[in-house]
Amino acid sequence: MNIFSKYILALLFALTCLTGFGQLQVKPNNKNITYMGRVALNEDSATFYWPGSYATINFVGTSIKATMQSLREEGFFYAIVDNDATKAFKFGSDSTKKTVILAENLSNGKHSLQLYKLSNNTSANILYGFEIGGKAKLRKPSKLPKRKIEFYGNSITAGHGVDVPTGMKESGIPEYFNNYYTYAALTARHYKAQSSIVARSGIGIMVSWFPEIMPEVYDRLDPSDPNSKWDFSQYTPDVVVINLFQNDYWLTNNPNHEQFKRRFGTTKPTEEFIIKSYQDFVAGIRAKYPKAHIICALGNMNATESGSKWPGYIEKAIAGLNDEKIYSVFFPYKNTAGHPNKMEQQAMAEQLIRFIDKKVKW
Repeated sequence: MNIFSKYILALLFALTCLTGFGQLQVKPNNKNITYMGRVALNEDSATFYWPGSYATINFVGTSIKATMQSLREEGFFYAIVDNDATKAFKFGSDSTKKTVILAENLSNGKHSLQLYKLSNNTSANILYGFEIGGKAKLRKPSKLPKRKIEFYGNSITAGHGVDVPTGMKESGIPEYFNNYYTYAALTARHYKAQSSIVARSGIGIMVSWFPEIMPEVYDRLDPSDPNSKWDFSQYTPDVVVINLFQNDYWLTNNPNHEQFKRRFGTTKPTEEFIIKSYQDFVAGIRAKYPKAHIICALGNMNATESGSKWPGYIEKAIAGLNDEKIYSVFFPYKNTAGHPNKMEQQAMAEQLIRFIDKKVKW
C-alpha cells in the first residue's frame, strides 16, 4: 500500500469518527442488557415467550435498531425510549427475520430503550441483537429494584383486547393485546418493582379452551414445550398475584366443549373438586415461594357477577390452606362487553394497590 492510499484510509476513518456514522452491534447476551420475565437467553438470541417480558438497554447514540423474528404467530412489542411510554413505538414481529428501526434522530447523549412484549404467550419472539448508531457506546444497566412481584393469569392478565379500537367488535388477534396497560403491569410499575407475568388468554386451572391448563405450564420457560422447565431460583417474588378461574367458570358450564369432555367426561366437576383444584395450585405456588405474600384474585369479568359461587370457592380453598399470608381480592364485575379496556384495567390496578398497601410491608 503506497503513502497516498494510507492517507486516504486514515482520512476516511477520521471522517467516520467525526460524523458519528459508526454502528455498534450488541449481542443479546451482552451483560449490559437487562431482561425481565422468563426469557431464554443464548449467545446469539434471546427468546421472549410470556407477555410482559422485556429487555432494557442503556446507551449513547442517535439511533437504535433490533433484529427480530417471531415463531408460531406474529408478536407485538413496544419500544419505549427514555421511559416515555406516551411515545412508545408499537410494532409487529413476524416469521421473517428482519431489522426494525426502534428510534432514530435521538439527541447525541445518554438514552435508554425498553423492548416490551405486549402479546400473548402463543408467540415466541426472538431477539438477535441491537444496532446502535452515532457515536455509539453502551452504558451500565440501571440498578434493579429490590421489590419483586409475579402474576399468574388468563386473558385479563395477558392483556387480551386492551387495544381494541372503540366501536370495533373484539377479536383475539395479537395486534390488540397490550400487556403494558394491564392491571398487572400497572401495579408493578406503581411499586417500581421487578415483574414476572405468566399468563395466557383462555387458560384455566381445571380446564382451558385448549389442551393445556395452568398447573401444567406454570413451571415452564417455553409454554409450548413440556421439557422446557423454568428455574424458580432465578426469581423469588415478594408478592404473587393469581387471577384465574374465569375460564373454568365458562367451560364447566359448557359440557359440549371438547376440553370439558377431555377433562371431565360427561359429568360436571363437583364443588369439592373445584375447591381442591384451586387449593392444590396455590399450594404448589407456596411450595416454590415459602415466604411470599400470595393474593388470590378473581375478576373483573362475569366470574364475579352477582350470585356467582366462584369467589366463594376461592375463599374456601384459602381457608383450607390455613396460611396467614394468603389472601383474596375480588374485582367487581365490569358489566360491559368484551375484555377489560385500559380504564377497567386501571380500576383493577388501583384496587389491588390499595390492598397491597394494607397487607404487605415490603
